Amino acid sequence: MELAEFIQYARGDKPVDILLKNGRVINVFSGEIIETDIAIVGSRIAGLGTYEARTVVDLNGRYVAPGLIDSHVHIESAMVPPPEFARAVVPRGTTTVITDPHEIGNVLGYAGIQFMLDRAKGIPLTVYVNAPSCIPSSHMESAGATLEADDLSPLLKEANVLGLAEVMNFPGVVAGDPGMLDKIKTFSDRIIDGHCPGLSDKGLNAYVAAGIASDHECVTVEEAMEKLRLGMYIFIREATNAHNLKPLLPLINSDNSRRICLCTDDRQPADILAEGHIDFMIQTAIAEGVDPITAFRMATLNPAEYFRLNDRGGIAPGRRADLMIFSDIQRPVAEMVYQGGQMVAQDGKMLSWEWPAPAYSLPVSMNVDWSKVDFTIPAEGPRVRIIETIPEQLITNTIIEATPQVNGRVTTDISRDILKMAVIERHHGAGKMGKGLVRGIGLKRGAIASSVAHDHHNIVVIGVDDQSMLTAVKTVATTNGGMAAVDGDEVLAQLALPIAGLMSDQPIENVQQQMEALLAAAHELGAVLHDPFMAMSFLALPVIPSLKLTDHGLVDVDNFQLTSLFV
Repeated sequence: MELAEFIQYARGDKPVDILLKNGRVINVFSGEIIETDIAIVGSRIAGLGTYEARTVVDLNGRYVAPGLIDSHVHIESAMVPPPEFARAVVPRGTTTVITDPHEIGNVLGYAGIQFMLDRAKGIPLTVYVNAPSCIPSSHMESAGATLEADDLSPLLKEANVLGLAEVMNFPGVVAGDPGMLDKIKTFSDRIIDGHCPGLSDKGLNAYVAAGIASDHECVTVEEAMEKLRLGMYIFIREATNAHNLKPLLPLINSDNSRRICLCTDDRQPADILAEGHIDFMIQTAIAEGVDPITAFRMATLNPAEYFRLNDRGGIAPGRRADLMIFSDIQRPVAEMVYQGGQMVAQDGKMLSWEWPAPAYSLPVSMNVDWSKVDFTIPAEGPRVRIIETIPEQLITNTIIEATPQVNGRVTTDISRDILKMAVIERHHGAGKMGKGLVRGIGLKRGAIASSVAHDHHNIVVIGVDDQSMLTAVKTVATTNGGMAAVDGDEVLAQLALPIAGLMSDQPIENVQQQMEALLAAAHELGAVLHDPFMAMSFLALPVIPSLKLTDHGLVDVDNFQLTSLFV
C-alpha cells in the first residue's frame, strides 16, 4: 500500500480492515496499560482509538501485548523444521524469532542454512537468521563443513539475514585469530551476537572491543553485570538444559532492564509443548516479582531495538500488527494471536493455514568408518580426568579420580557413577573417535546415543558397557541420524532424525511422544537428569567450560586445547 493511502486510513478517512475493540494495550513505550481500540490495515497498525472498520472484534477488556520475539534460538533443537516449529510456538504468542542455523550448517554447510531459509518462507512466523560465525565452533572437532568469511558473505544479500550469530570462538577473538576477525569485519555494519561464558576482565574488554554486542551465556548476576557495564545486551536464557532465568532475575532493575532480552536458545519439543516458549519465561518472571510491563518489554521492544527491527516490538501506528491477546496480566496465556494483521492462532491452536511444503533433497549425513569404532581404552595412568555434569547448566566441572580399570583397560564404575563416553566422526568417514569418562548421567546399565552433539553433531554415546554403546550408535546410524536408548542388544526406544541427523519429518507432537519414550527408557536405565540426551549433546561442545569431549579427544576448554584422559 502506498504511504499516502495508509495515512488516509490512519487519519480515519476510510474504514480500516479490522478494529480490535475494548482492549487493554500493554504500552511498552510509556510503561502504561491503556484502554483503547486498535485499527489494523493489511499487515500494520493504522492507529489507536475510535475508527470505522469493516470487521470489528470485541476483546471485552482483554490485554493486548506486542507479539513476542525470541532473541536467540536454534530451531533445529526443537527437532523439527521451521513450519512445525511455528505450529508449536505461534499459538503461545511468539511471532518473530532470530535463529542461528549453525546446527544444520555444521552438518551440511551452506546448503543446510539455505534449507532453513527456504523452509521459513510463507509461514505465520517471521524467521530472521544470523549467519553462523563458527562452523566449526573450534579447531578441536570435525564438522561436516567449514565456512569462512568469504563463504558467509553471500548471506548479506538475503533479506532475512540480520547479522552474525553468536561468536563462540571467544578465545580466537581475544587472541586476534585472523579467520575470526575476517568474519567480524565482514559483518561490521550489522548486529554481531556473542557467546563468551565466564569471560572476564581484559579478555572481555578485548571481546567487546571487537564489536560483539550481546551474550546469552551468563549464569550469575555478577557475570551479567560485568558484561552490562561494558555495554553488552544480556539475553537471559531458559533452555531445556540451561535454566538461567530464575538465577538471573535479581539482575533486573529499572536502570538496566532496557538492555535485557529473553531467549530460549535450545528448547526441545516436550518443554515447548508442555511449558511454553517465551510466554513461559514471561509468566515465570512475573510470578517471581518482575513488573509485567517490564517482562513483556524484554521480549518485545528490547529485542526489536537491539536487532534494528523498527517495524515491530510495540503497538503503535505503522508497526506490524503482531499481537498476543490474553485475559490475565499475572499469568499471560495467549487466547488470540495476530501475525501480520491476521489472526493465526486461537486458544492454543493454529487456525487453518496452507503452509508450503517444498520438496527437499539433502545429502546423506551419516558416513561412519565402522572399522575404526572401538570403545576399548587402554589404562595408561593411575588417575583420569572425568567430565562432571552440572544439573540444569551447560558448563561442566573437571574432576580427577583413580582410574577405573580391569585387566589393564579402563572400565566403567557405576558405584562411583563413572561411565564411558565416546564421540564418533560421522560426516566424512574419517574414522576419528574421542573417548572419555563422565559423571552425573547416572546410568546403571545400557547406553544412550545421539547424532545431536553440539555443534559438530557427530555421534555421541554414553554407556555402562561396550556392547550397549555399539548397539546404540548403530541404531542411530540406521535412520540417517537420531537418538536411541538400548540395553545390550535390545533397543528400548529410538527417535529417527533423518533431516541432517537433527530434525524429524514428522509432526512435533509425534516427536514429543517418541522423545518421552526415549526419556522414560533412559530413566529406566538409571539416568538421573531431566533430559540426559540434551545434557549429553552439550558434553561434546568445546567452547563451554570446562571439560568436554569431541572426536579429536578430551578438550580443556579453559585453556582451549586438547588434553589427555590420563593424569
